[in-house]
Amino acid sequence: MTLRVNDLKVYYQTLRGDVHALDGVTFDLADGEIMGLAGESGCGKTTLGKSLIRLDSRMKHVGGTIELDGKNVPIADEKAMVPLRYHEISLIPQYAMSALNPTRKIGRMIKDLMKARGVDPASIEDELHRRLELVGLEQDVLNRFPIELSGGMKQRVVMVISTLLNPSLLIADEVTSALDVSTQRAVAESMVEFRDRGFVKSMVFVTHDLSLVYQMADTIMVMYAGHVVEKASAKTIVNEPKHPYTQMLISALPEVGSTEEQGRLEGIPGKPPGLLDPPTGCRFKDRCPLAFSKCSERPPLVEIEPGHWAACWKTG
Repeated sequence: MTLRVNDLKVYYQTLRGDVHALDGVTFDLADGEIMGLAGESGCGKTTLGKSLIRLDSRMKHVGGTIELDGKNVPIADEKAMVPLRYHEISLIPQYAMSALNPTRKIGRMIKDLMKARGVDPASIEDELHRRLELVGLEQDVLNRFPIELSGGMKQRVVMVISTLLNPSLLIADEVTSALDVSTQRAVAESMVEFRDRGFVKSMVFVTHDLSLVYQMADTIMVMYAGHVVEKASAKTIVNEPKHPYTQMLISALPEVGSTEEQGRLEGIPGKPPGLLDPPTGCRFKDRCPLAFSKCSERPPLVEIEPGHWAACWKTG
């Protein structure tokens, strides 16, 4: 098992109190697995990605554990996390196209990063050229400044940099959101190929785009208001979701070829609860058409079928 997360609680410290961004998240990620992480804005997707590598100083680790390749990940200790970054756990950030230093040429930037990680840049030069070619970039991109590259080229450069040291776990946070459709597909295919070639062992792909993640992910985990509500194979989540939130999320997506005569799309009424003072029990209960008295208690995440987990009293 590559990754094992158990009862992870991560809060953001604010002047008004703690925001319960992750409140007891548990899941496993197998060797070679690409897991799509989906849900509405503010559900905790990006926080989960950041907490696995600890890149936000406002985050407070409240409880829970993370294991990677059988070893504890010390996310409560900033200094202890430094040696793991890029070597064991790597991140393609949400605004990857703005993550490149505008005053440095790409090649210089990569050399500086490798030196900072204790790696001789000359030792990875051939592999760097090979991976640039793999994502469709010429070697002369190393002599350019970021401003000289298109959005898709910047995204692929960041993808190469993030995987150059062959991390066990790659967290990709909304890496296709600002790209056109054809470039989205190219980037997604490259990421799957990186997994298939062994450049990364497993991957968490954070996205709003369920149609895209359905094509590339092995499994999909759906989050709501800091909780995991469902996790299963991508095919099962899209075609046979069990949790009411997942069902409503899928029903809000348009189908290719659908027309107005075939029915209007239905959104999810209401809005997610505030996480400064989150409600008790199931956090979806105020928006859920199936809610009943038992929902005042938090439903456990249980395996309802082999490989299919859900947190709902109606599905248990």
